[in-house]
This record gives sequence, C-alpha cells and structure tokens, in this order.
Amino acid sequence: MQSFNALRPYAATARALLLAGLIAFLAGCTIAKPRTDDPYEHFNRKMEKVNDLFDYGLMRPAAIGYQKVTTPMIRNGINNLFDTVRQPVNIANQILQGKPLYAVENLGRMVINLLLGFAGMNDLASALHIPKHDTDFGVTLARWGVPEGPYLVAPFLGPTTVRDITRFGVDGYLFDPINYLQRNHGFKDGQYYIPSAMYMISVREQYLSAEGFLRTAFDRYAFIRDAYRQQRLNMIYYGHPPAEAMEQLQGMNDKNFDPDELLQQQQQWEDQHKNKPKPTRSPPPGSVPYSTGRGG
Repeated sequence: MQSFNALRPYAATARALLLAGLIAFLAGCTIAKPRTDDPYEHFNRKMEKVNDLFDYGLMRPAAIGYQKVTTPMIRNGINNLFDTVRQPVNIANQILQGKPLYAVENLGRMVINLLLGFAGMNDLASALHIPKHDTDFGVTLARWGVPEGPYLVAPFLGPTTVRDITRFGVDGYLFDPINYLQRNHGFKDGQYYIPSAMYMISVREQYLSAEGFLRTAFDRYAFIRDAYRQQRLNMIYYGHPPAEAMEQLQGMNDKNFDPDELLQQQQQWEDQHKNKPKPTRSPPPGSVPYSTGRGG
C-alpha cells in the first residue's frame, strides 16, 4: 500500500490535462519537431515505459471494469463530485495569483453544486453559466516568474517539469480536501486510499477513448511532451498565450527550423502508414501515456 502513497489524489490532472491538450491542440498533427531543450530525455523515455506498464497492468483494467459496471449518468455524477470537492485547489491558487474574481467564481461553483446539486454530483453551476477556472501551484509559480525548467516524466505521475512537479506536493498537502480528510481522520489500511483510488480510476476511464489517437503519433514521447507544454502554456496565460511564447514552444524561432522539412517528414510518415489496418485488439503496454493519478 505504501507504493500508492505517491499516487494520492494529485497524479491525475497531469494525465487529464495532457490528453485534453492532445485532442484540443494537436488533433491535426502526427509528428512533432525534435526539441533541443530536453536534457533528461533518455531517463524520461525509460520512465514513460515504466509508467505504461503500471497503467496497462493496473489502471487501465480497473478503468475498463469501472466503465462496465456503471452507467454514463453515474460516472458523470462521480466526476462532478470530485471536481466540486477539489475546488479549494483552484481557489487557493487563484488568490495566490492575484485573481480574486476567478477565486470567487470557483467558490460560487462549489457552494452551488454542494448545496443545490445533490452534494456536488450535479453540475448546476455550469447550467447557470458560472465559469470554472482550473489552475494549480505550478501555474502559480509560473505567474510569479519561476522558470519552467526541464521536462520530466515522473514515476506514476507522468509528464511534468522541474517547476510543475511542486504542485503535487503543495496542492495535495495544503489545499486538497480529500487529502486533508485522509490525513486527519486516521483511515486504516485500504480505507485510507479509497477516495484517491476511486478518483484515479474515474479519470482514467474518461480517456479510454483517446488511446487510438495516441497510436497515430510519429514520436509518441515528443508528441505527449509538446502537448503537455502547450496545455500548460494555455493555463499560464488563461487561454491566450502571446505569439512569441507559441513560436518558442513550436520551435519556430529556432534558426534551424525548416517547415518544408517538417512537412516532408509528415508526408513520409503518412505514406508509410496509410495502408496499415487499424488495430482491433487492446493496445499493448506503451500504447497509453501513463498511469492515471492526480495532478493539481
């Protein structure tokens, strides 16, 4: 059970955010430009394989089983419940970032959903058009001017950076009510981990449908890394990153950047794979990005 301690509520957002970035930003791309600012790439690729094995051996089967024994309505209610309960993470970081209006809006969402939305299982706040602003301590540090640092694939946590990895500890220990209750009510044995494990499984289930999308990536590691960086950039700039930040992320300010070469590589990859049949069996280890945990 102690090995699960590292997986407590804050490993999952890394996965959730990553896959959201994959679908929303890179849906038209199957090839990523090689990066030169990834000093831990050798370690990261090995750790990605370790995380894949954990996911394929435990988290994915659990998510599939959870999907089979629950209805979409039940799963949606559970997802809403966890989202509502974790709003203090957003509220605290928005205050630290000097965004009191965002904090008030998220506080309003939490109160309305808890009191009027069947203890948070019904997202009444969204029906009332109250916006939600997701953030975490990694974004807070970025807003304070702390550099991103190298990209990391952390054990069980998945994609992060030297700066962003702090959110797992800070958000988890200080701001997350689930973690607080577990710490302070003396849960024994497996009971201590039930809320966190349930959350991880529910999040992993939401992204079962994205597995096929990942299999089309030319370089899956680079694809996930750049998707993660793009998603974090959008969070830091509240969905409106400046053009120069986007150009730096995409390597367009590199003097050696050649878009024609990139397009040629893309065409070569498509020519090689266009006649391959689509897989019909469950993916082998390595076909999904990582285990599902919780990020801040």
